[in-house]
Amino acid sequence: MTDRALAVVRAGALTTVQDLGRTGYAHLGVPRSGALDPAALRLVNRLVGNPETAAVLETTVDGCALRPRCAVSVAVGGAPCPVRVDGRPAAWGATLRLAAGSVLEVGAAVRGLRSYVAWGGGIDVEPVLGSRSTDLLSGLGPAPLADEAVLPLGPTTGTTARGPVDAPPWPGPPDELVLRIRLGPRDDWFTPAALRTLATRAYRVAPASNRIGLRLEGPALDRALPGEPASEGMVLGAVQVPPDGRPVVFLADHPTTGGYPVVGVVREADLGAVAQAVPGTPVRFTPVR
Repeated sequence: MTDRALAVVRAGALTTVQDLGRTGYAHLGVPRSGALDPAALRLVNRLVGNPETAAVLETTVDGCALRPRCAVSVAVGGAPCPVRVDGRPAAWGATLRLAAGSVLEVGAAVRGLRSYVAWGGGIDVEPVLGSRSTDLLSGLGPAPLADEAVLPLGPTTGTTARGPVDAPPWPGPPDELVLRIRLGPRDDWFTPAALRTLATRAYRVAPASNRIGLRLEGPALDRALPGEPASEGMVLGAVQVPPDGRPVVFLADHPTTGGYPVVGVVREADLGAVAQAVPGTPVRFTPVR
């Protein structure tokens, strides 16, 4: 076994190939996609000597297991989880060296939802519109991992970590999400009382949340205007409010257009924490200018 590839032993609940996404195609109806926790992706790539743009694996909840067909460096980060190599405990958040034929087991997340697995050389599937990311909404990019699938690896740079890694691999998800939101463009569709509710009341992460959007449970936002606005463009972090009044925060695989009013947009810097928020996590919005 000398070819540069990975065999999938256990795909897990949802494991996808992700990089930093495909930008510049929203006018064609193509979302950005990409890793929901880009800081975690950048760090695991750094640990194995990859450029930050290299494609990695994003696991959801219960991890995965893979067998490389060549000797390769690997690092697991993002949500903390148990890591094993050939059944023996191995380090999380550190560079590991695997022999050809070894089995890497990424266990269930202990805190958070999504772990990231970087391989030396990166996952070398065919790019689509400049990205190797799986987009669950449009279907672009490689399909989610399936048992017995084989993924190619790119060539290595011959290095391990790209400079000293002197920061914690990942601080863990917050006990409460505080999302900075800039109101608009359709905040005038909501009553003053609704805007006060958004700024002062707590919500909870709903189990129906996914890579498309963070769905929330909590107080409904009352409309000041009847009907629905004309369909218009949507951006990452947009907080759309459907007819039931419960906000939805759009994430990486969000649609590029929508017909429900957007009460505000969450700062992109806050969305990495959103990616790790388990169902039931309290959420508060803080309006900013």
